[in-house]
Amino acid sequence: MGANWVVCSTAVTFGRSAKEPVQRLESAGCEVRLNPYGRPLDKKEMYEFARDADAIILGNDDLPASVIKRLKKLKIIARYGVGFDGVDISEARERGIEVTYAPAANREETADFTLGLILDLERHISQMVIDTRAGLWNKRTGTSLYGKTIGIIGVGQIGTAVARRAMGFGMDILGYDIEQRNEATVYGVVYTTLNDLLRRSDVITIHLPLDDSTRNLIGSRELRLVKSGSILINTARAGIVKHGALDHALQTGALAGFAIDVFSKEPPEHQPYYDYENVLVTPHIAGNTYESSLRMGNVVVDNVLAVKDGAQPPDPVTPQHLYESMLSMGVKAMFGRDKRVPQQALCD
Repeated sequence: MGANWVVCSTAVTFGRSAKEPVQRLESAGCEVRLNPYGRPLDKKEMYEFARDADAIILGNDDLPASVIKRLKKLKIIARYGVGFDGVDISEARERGIEVTYAPAANREETADFTLGLILDLERHISQMVIDTRAGLWNKRTGTSLYGKTIGIIGVGQIGTAVARRAMGFGMDILGYDIEQRNEATVYGVVYTTLNDLLRRSDVITIHLPLDDSTRNLIGSRELRLVKSGSILINTARAGIVKHGALDHALQTGALAGFAIDVFSKEPPEHQPYYDYENVLVTPHIAGNTYESSLRMGNVVVDNVLAVKDGAQPPDPVTPQHLYESMLSMGVKAMFGRDKRVPQQALCD
């Protein structure tokens, strides 16, 4: 294939801290354009930014069929992340466009951050920092993790990494997933239903992809099941938890705390519960470190350069992934909410 490929990255963090992936593309004869907005692009911006692109390195943006149809030169959509929701893969396939992703590239970092959020909420770390800076000497009593129960909703690669860390804290571990992976049981995971997990867990953490079977999975009914004093962590997808139900649970004390790192739009529209003392809000940063940026950037570049050279990319989204996604969309309607919701194992 010829030189001077145009590679447009909408991923906000691509090339920002780790420069090597960009340098690799440039050394291979690519013209690299980085996200000029510092946020995901809307449809109009996406087309204007990538109208002559051979490759898009896609961040948390949607890439619907209406945009894909207009990108006449596009040969690869390389997802800078582990999920591929928001991409019209059928349209891409129809047009011979490769779709790739970066499996497990930030698994350990996301698990680290999840435990950080749990510790912060249970020990009131951020709030005491705010108090002390304001001249208040307020020793807030925290809650121990040792001997408590953590419920992991979605025991894929990230969920299993969280379980591995929770085992080190001496926690009992419950898991909820349609596929009961043996690896997770090595780290103490005991599989159960969603209702049972909600009733028994002191800490609940979500690690599912977003699709029709998981959208609004956690609503008023589910939050009424949660035991008193429990906290909820969401570093997966915003649409899994209903905003109104969550706000009510926090106001009434049904939830003792909540932490969120994911949003349906970035920057998000401000929600009332963002201002509560027992809520942590971070800017979709759980998987982002210097190390993961380099790792994920190089995975993405490997895929782009393979397609540029006329080779099979190492990390394609396969028909099996699509089949698993379609299967997951049907299970909720067939079996109801208290069954194990399926997970795209490679998309957490």
